[in-house]
Amino acid sequence: MGIITSHGAGVEANWEKIKAGESSVGEITAFDASPFRGRLGAEIRGDTHAPVSRLRAGRLDRASHLLIYAVREALGLAGLIKPGIDVFLSLGTTLGGMLSGAAFHREVIEKGISRARISKTLDYLAHYQALNLFREFGLTGDYAVFSDACASSANAIGHAFGLVSSGRYDVAIAGGYDTMSEFTFAGFNSLMAVTPEICRPFDKNRTGLILGEGAGILAIEELGHAIRRNARVYCEITGYGVASDAYHMTSPNPGGEGAANAMAMALKEAGFPDIGYINAHGTATKYNDLMEARAITKVFSSGNKGDVDIPVSSIKPMIGHLLGAAGAVEAVVSVAALIGNYLPANINYLTPDPDCNLSIVTVGRAAEIRAVLSNSFGFGGSNATLIFGEYR
Repeated sequence: MGIITSHGAGVEANWEKIKAGESSVGEITAFDASPFRGRLGAEIRGDTHAPVSRLRAGRLDRASHLLIYAVREALGLAGLIKPGIDVFLSLGTTLGGMLSGAAFHREVIEKGISRARISKTLDYLAHYQALNLFREFGLTGDYAVFSDACASSANAIGHAFGLVSSGRYDVAIAGGYDTMSEFTFAGFNSLMAVTPEICRPFDKNRTGLILGEGAGILAIEELGHAIRRNARVYCEITGYGVASDAYHMTSPNPGGEGAANAMAMALKEAGFPDIGYINAHGTATKYNDLMEARAITKVFSSGNKGDVDIPVSSIKPMIGHLLGAAGAVEAVVSVAALIGNYLPANINYLTPDPDCNLSIVTVGRAAEIRAVLSNSFGFGGSNATLIFGEYR
């Protein structure tokens, strides 16, 4: 696994702060946020330029740097850093190299098309970040880039899982990335989705999400292949579900049918394991949380009251909503929760919402976990669910 977020770089650093229930949300510094309703974000502070040996660092978009950080950690922990390794690279993003594209656009406006630097566009299109990884790490193989809003990287992981489990590839590198962008920030503010205060998923008084940035990567390997080379196996991906409800361009289906279908599909593929923790999409918007709570209740409720006793939490109040990177980063955290037998807290949760009748984890705590379900839902009715099970 590999990860970089506003909590810092590395799985260990991120997991320690997640366990402690820390928030890395602060005032936006990447651009002037004063005109907007919300002015907070979860930015990665300090130098984010990843060391590169085969690429020109100055030509790379911030997205490529974050992605290289996460991939290098994942390959290192997996013992797969060697030239010529054949992989399937599966990535999810909503923005690609948006910051480079925006910089080129500004130069066109300020200086004219003839004086704008065309080099700003070299790492703009989303597939270029994937190509950069092949070049920097000497990889061979194929790749795909998914862009279906906030379900992008969960679907990238699910697709890679299918290719490996079907025998087409022994190794896949899968995950997602996105950066803090004024363009996106303005868009979410125009939808009144960004909160001017703290982010509090599933709370009755929730007022919206907080955007963040980062990258998360999983090295997915066929079990026999991993055992033959004495690799450490953290866990198994056991289920993946994907469904589209196509209800509205930005609003989720209130009944949660698509989300429920994705969870049910993943559970069936996984053999209906005993889920010990649900890592919720939990954006803290009024409609998403209500929809997700209804979907979880539909799938897991066993009593007349509709109560679900599976612990549920969202880590978005700590590191923000990472858009295309959300599913991948939360997959890394889900795996850490599984192998660490620990339930991350849903911080800032104060007032229960009777319409979101879930077992919210208000304080992080130790627990025996044998399987984790992680949800990712996006605009346009995109719904994806991943299930991770302990390796025995």
